[in-house]
Amino acid sequence: MPRIIKKEVSLTQYEADELDEVTQNLIETAKQSALRAYAPYSNFQVGAALLLDNGKIISGNNQENACYPAGLCAERVAFFSAKSQFPDCQILKVAIVAKPASQEQFKMATPCGSCRQVMSEYENNQEQHIKIYLPATDGSVYESDSVDNFLPFKFSNKDLNS
Repeated sequence: MPRIIKKEVSLTQYEADELDEVTQNLIETAKQSALRAYAPYSNFQVGAALLLDNGKIISGNNQENACYPAGLCAERVAFFSAKSQFPDCQILKVAIVAKPASQEQFKMATPCGSCRQVMSEYENNQEQHIKIYLPATDGSVYESDSVDNFLPFKFSNKDLNS
């Protein structure tokens, strides 16, 4: 007889002013990064900012290309940049923001599947969860304690050795 398997997803909702100053700064850095995105095709600006365990903040934004697969999402730009500059540092937090270029207001946008997989790889490698912050248009901010909330049945290096 078939069985249903469920995984629970849990996000915490905060008002922006309830967050500590470091996290508020991380979100602001992601917003500034989004405004510098190269998004002439989608006109959808995305920014990401990472907090490393050495206190450094690394940001990234989406970089599009006329040949769509050649572009790269903000999250992966930031993650790859952080590990190329600080290979021994742990990633503690990431803030991700997005906005249509024609609008002033940022909106909540969760990472795409490829970015979720990359974030999962970094969590697995550092054996530590990465908190994810997603600001919404109403001023609230959603916090996830791990990418597992967005990728509940993930594929990892543990699957390769099974």
